[in-house]
Amino acid sequence: MPKYRPIDQPFAIKASFSDLIAMTWTDRGIIADFIIPGEDAQALRVHFGKTHIVRILDEMPLSTESEDTPKEGLVSDHFAYLVEGSLFWKSQSDALKAVFGKARHYRFITGWTCLDVISDMEPSISVVSRKLVGA
Repeated sequence: MPKYRPIDQPFAIKASFSDLIAMTWTDRGIIADFIIPGEDAQALRVHFGKTHIVRILDEMPLSTESEDTPKEGLVSDHFAYLVEGSLFWKSQSDALKAVFGKARHYRFITGWTCLDVISDMEPSISVVSRKLVGA
C-alpha cells in the first residue's frame, strides 16, 4: 500500500486550485514553480539539487496510477509528499535502487498536474516572486 507522508510547506495553498507554471532543468536537478491560488505576485518553488527521475502528469492527478489499495496518509488539498511503496517507485529498476540507495520518491499534487521526483536529496520549498518564475 502506498504511504504518503505530507511535507511541510512554507505557504499553505489549496492544491486543487494550483498548477505547475514552469519547470527549469539545472545541472543535475530541477526547479519547479507552482501557482499559489489567489496570489498573483508570488509562486511556490520546489527545488531539487539532484534528481534521478522526473515524471510530469499533465492531467487530473494520479489518474494513471492503477493501484488497487488505499492511499494511506493523503490529506485533502495538500501539495507535497514523500511517498513510500508507490507503483511508480516499484516500477523503477533494481539497478537504480542499488546504485542510488538513498533515493526516495517525492510527489507534488495540484488540480491539473502531478510531479513525481526520485532524488537522493530532500526538496527545498520556498515562496518566490512571480518575476523569478522560470529563472
